[in-house]
Amino acid sequence: MLNERQNLILKTLGENDQTSVNVLSEKLNVSSVTIRQDLKFLEAEGLLKRVHGGAVLKDADDLTNRLGVNYEKKLRIARKVAARVNEGETILIESGSVNVLLARELLKIKRVTIITTNVYIARQFRKNEQANIIVLGGIYQHDSETLVGKITRACIDQLNIDKAFIGIDGYSKEAGFTLRDLFRAEVSSHIIQKAKDVFVVSDSSKFGKTHLTNICSINDIQHIVTNTDLSEDFKSEFKKAGIDLLLA
Repeated sequence: MLNERQNLILKTLGENDQTSVNVLSEKLNVSSVTIRQDLKFLEAEGLLKRVHGGAVLKDADDLTNRLGVNYEKKLRIARKVAARVNEGETILIESGSVNVLLARELLKIKRVTIITTNVYIARQFRKNEQANIIVLGGIYQHDSETLVGKITRACIDQLNIDKAFIGIDGYSKEAGFTLRDLFRAEVSSHIIQKAKDVFVVSDSSKFGKTHLTNICSINDIQHIVTNTDLSEDFKSEFKKAGIDLLLA
């Protein structure tokens, strides 16, 4: 877990995309040496990128950078989701920053077969030789490290998936669950059709937003896992739809 000061650093970056050692030192009333140590630790955790004189959180598609936005909320969601994974299951973890944290949590507590369309997520297990990891083929997207395309969909067709965990960029009642990326959306839709049990995992900031393309409607999934800040309107909507809503 991060300490209070490190969480405040991430909150500052989430609001401004970049900050400096001097600004953080003054704002948090600690020495610049302490701030640099915090930034070094947070970069090692994959939560930000250090630059000369400070740190940045700038690329919306880079999972390393996205992890630092609403980190504590995402971690609570990941731990809530991990509790729903059973020993011996075959699960598919799609892309998204919450799913990266889910992979890290499963690494600690479960013995499962993990399928993923994301190379960054697979790399969370590189030091665990006991982990059973299947990385699907496809076209490699450099920024997000996600695999997409016809080959990816063909690989999915060959597998039996107990549970799938899908990341989103937005949800609205009119548009359903949406993503910014057309190619990733094609793969996500295919996963949802194939999996027996589908979890949408996202922090609550994504709800009420609509992005480029739809991946599915609320009737296509069984579970939504998000944080307790979700609005009462969405809670009521999901309850009426019979969705298993898990709040962390």
